[in-house]
Amino acid sequence: MVLSISGLKDCCVQKQRESGNEEEACYSSFKDLSSNGFSGHIPKEIGNLEKLTYLSLMNNNFTGVIPREIGKLHGLKVLVLGRNNLTGTIPQNLQGLNLEWNQIAGSIPKEIGNLTILTELYFANNSLTVVAAFAIVFRRYWKKYQDSKGTNMVLVPTQERVSYYELLRATDGYSESNLLGIGSFGSVYKGILNDGRSIGVKVFNLELEGVLKSFDVECKVLKNLRHRNLVKVISGCWNQDFRALVLEYMCNGSLEKWLYSDNYFLDTLQRLNIMIDVASAVQYLHEEYSTPVIHCDLKPSNVLLDEDMVAHVSDFGIAKMLEKEESFAWTKTLATIGYIAPEYGSAGLISAKCDVYSYGIMLMEVFSRRKPNDELFAGNLNLKSWINDSLPNSILQVIDAKVLKREDENFTEKLEGLSSIMELALKCVCESPSERISMKVTLETLKKIKLKFLRVN
Repeated sequence: MVLSISGLKDCCVQKQRESGNEEEACYSSFKDLSSNGFSGHIPKEIGNLEKLTYLSLMNNNFTGVIPREIGKLHGLKVLVLGRNNLTGTIPQNLQGLNLEWNQIAGSIPKEIGNLTILTELYFANNSLTVVAAFAIVFRRYWKKYQDSKGTNMVLVPTQERVSYYELLRATDGYSESNLLGIGSFGSVYKGILNDGRSIGVKVFNLELEGVLKSFDVECKVLKNLRHRNLVKVISGCWNQDFRALVLEYMCNGSLEKWLYSDNYFLDTLQRLNIMIDVASAVQYLHEEYSTPVIHCDLKPSNVLLDEDMVAHVSDFGIAKMLEKEESFAWTKTLATIGYIAPEYGSAGLISAKCDVYSYGIMLMEVFSRRKPNDELFAGNLNLKSWINDSLPNSILQVIDAKVLKREDENFTEKLEGLSSIMELALKCVCESPSERISMKVTLETLKKIKLKFLRVN
């Protein structure tokens, strides 16, 4: 089958129909036409697709020269032409280039020396001779690689390496339809790797102040963390102008979504299980890992749920690692207003008790379905004082109405259990860090409360 521009558009439309996004079919900056059985020459008119940032024609039967018109696509960053029968010169201004398994012969074209931002390069299985131009660009490329490797992804142990253009393909060019959420330092997209695995891709916004430090911190913190309730890092991808972490995909989204969307509901036991999962992860960070780790930003949007509704703590962008002999540290980086412990917000003092405070606020939020900065609160009133004032006689007024109703079976016993949860939360949010209970005690107490609920349900 010969590829024409109209054929290209038809193919794109078909692919977009399959994903339910036909309207943007011919205007997307992302074109993946790999493995379609195309043959003949790549049409010169392809140079008219001005919005292209990613183009993959891999694994077809194209012959002839690479059209010079592709070089007119100034926005094109990644070009994947591997596994065809092509010859010719190489377009400039690319970050990723794949020409493996073609018929390019002779010397590596001198134009490659102009690819100053190249970070992904594949030339395997051609008939090329290395010349000076290639040596120049290779040294330039290798220097960039070494510069970034020394401070970043060498810290993330993984047997996988996911390339820049594979992530671009996996996420449909980071299309809005794949956007899962936006955080303090970047955005998270859903992607599907070549082997069919679903992933989350956290792309850091390099224009934000402190983002490179945040990326380094996540890499460092996640270096050896292993716990069922922490989001797993599969791999990472980086170059001079790009930073991303490839994460285990959590198909049920965030705890925040489940709390505040009218389309979702969590019963009491589900909420308890999720908060037990979170407490288990945080206790591991504080007491069971070789170096104490303070998450510093515990909140429902940073708790993700897998297909079995098991909770996983995510986003370590402002986490702190303490030395073994340290019990606290200082920072100038503020977390999310409403969840910050008093000593953290006023003096930048970080300790494990800061996470305990944030956890206590989140525990109140999960069972009241009220955010700490809810419009309900005015003046000196906040979630903490609202809960405190309700105990012990008015606890039903602050509990999420979806969780407990007066006509429910074993109402009194369930109300006592929910009251115990709020009492526990208040012990986590004492003004003085020394008065707060530890995460270990919090976890043990929650497990006992869960057993009581199991008896009355």
